[in-house]
Amino acid sequence: MYIADARLVERSALRLMLLDLNMEIAGEAGDWSTALAETPTSRTDMLMVDWELLPTAPSTALAELRKACLNELIILLLISPLEVRQQAAHSIGADVFISKADLPERVAELLRTAATKVTVIKH
Repeated sequence: MYIADARLVERSALRLMLLDLNMEIAGEAGDWSTALAETPTSRTDMLMVDWELLPTAPSTALAELRKACLNELIILLLISPLEVRQQAAHSIGADVFISKADLPERVAELLRTAATKVTVIKH
């Protein structure tokens, strides 16, 4: 998993959760340009990107990321579970969305489910 989130505290919490789930962390970034530069060479199956880290044109940014990382599962972290943001996340190329408002148990469940999608895609 590659983590891209501007907030160090949130990246740290996500890192701990991923380690608890026995998931490897391929890298992390606190800004969009670093994430876009590092993810293609990070050798990861999943990318977790904070919605707020995306540039002003999220659909263009995710299209660029998708082009650089063709086979990776893109997980967007959203501030709220609003239906509009969920639909937007899917429409601009995200494979999975996770609300930061969800309880840690729910986030862990969604990450485990996302990991099974990667396993199915790879086989």
